[in-house]
Amino acid sequence: PDQSALQYAHELLAAVGLDKFADRKPNELSGGQQQRVAIARSLITQPALLLADEPTGNLDTQTAAEMFELFRKVHREHDCAVLLVTHDPRLSATCDRTINLVDGRI
Repeated sequence: PDQSALQYAHELLAAVGLDKFADRKPNELSGGQQQRVAIARSLITQPALLLADEPTGNLDTQTAAEMFELFRKVHREHDCAVLLVTHDPRLSATCDRTINLVDGRI
C-alpha cells in the first residue's frame, strides 16, 4: 500500500478507537477490539454499500453507540448506504429507517 492508503488505515483505526493497537496481531486483541478492526477494515475501500450483521454484538453500549455514529458519518461524508442487522432496540431506534423481522415476517 502507498503512503495515503496507510494514512487512511490509521485514520480508520483512530475512528474506531484502536490507533494505539496498530502493530498488534489479532490474537493480541480482545473480541470487541477485533470487531472494531473488522469495522475499520470494511470501510477501507470506501464502499458504496456497507452490509453489517451485528457489527456491535461484542461491544459495550457506549462503544456500540460510537460505532453507529461512525456509520452515520460514513453515510454522510462518503455517500455510503449502510444496511445493518441488530437485535439491540436502543441502537435500531437511532437509525433513519428500520425494518422489523418477527417470526419470519416483515
